[in-house]
Amino acid sequence: MRKADLVTAISEKTGVPKVDVLVTLEYFFTEVKDSLAEGDNVYIRGFGSFVIKKRAKKIGRHIKKNIAIEIPEHYIPSFKPAKIFVDQVKDNVSKLPD
Repeated sequence: MRKADLVTAISEKTGVPKVDVLVTLEYFFTEVKDSLAEGDNVYIRGFGSFVIKKRAKKIGRHIKKNIAIEIPEHYIPSFKPAKIFVDQVKDNVSKLPD
């Protein structure tokens, strides 16, 4: 499902115009990105958590030059689904035909 499909589905289920749904989704995405960029995690009960994870410093390899390089510690965004979300996906996907 793409963002356009999501907007259409929400619009049809709620009766809210597509433009309003799109604007709302864009503001939601912006707020999540801004919060994570500021170091704040976003918790949505029953859905999941958008969190910042710290990656430790490590040694990598530059393949073309065949030299070792140091990759400094850095932070990446991550999503951790809620248990109820994971259970719902497991139950529904397991019912799909192979």
